[in-house]
Amino acid sequence: MTAGLDPALLSRVRELAGRFPTKRAALLPALWEVQKSSGWISPEALSAVAGALDLAPADAAAVASFYFLFARAPGGAKVIDVCDSFVCLANGGAELLDELCSRLGISAGDTTADGRFTVRRQECLAACHQAPAVQVNLEYRGPITSAEALLAELA
Repeated sequence: MTAGLDPALLSRVRELAGRFPTKRAALLPALWEVQKSSGWISPEALSAVAGALDLAPADAAAVASFYFLFARAPGGAKVIDVCDSFVCLANGGAELLDELCSRLGISAGDTTADGRFTVRRQECLAACHQAPAVQVNLEYRGPITSAEALLAELA
């Protein structure tokens, strides 16, 4: 590892920086590359990306923490995001979240002991037409009305 990133990934981040009018503009694509590589963005990787893009670590951390799709901690093999916007709540989103957590024996925001599932409540997934909307590893699913059926499909 070089400065929190493996050399190939660090090289990719630097290459991305050269493709944008400013290095700052490469931050989102660089963070996606890191997350794609390891499943989440560690503090060390975040600092390495900031350094490669000549940004203050706090600037990079502010961007990474603003977007919920960037994982700042390791999660389960299947990350289930349940929308809790008004439309999804009106269509059973809260009940779906409760049922998922109950069946998995965890609370929203937690990961199962075996590391298979993480369930998270999200502000809005921008999929009102699929209410209640769910994303599994960033892929839209919906409408999902049965936690049992969803978990059986993901098993």
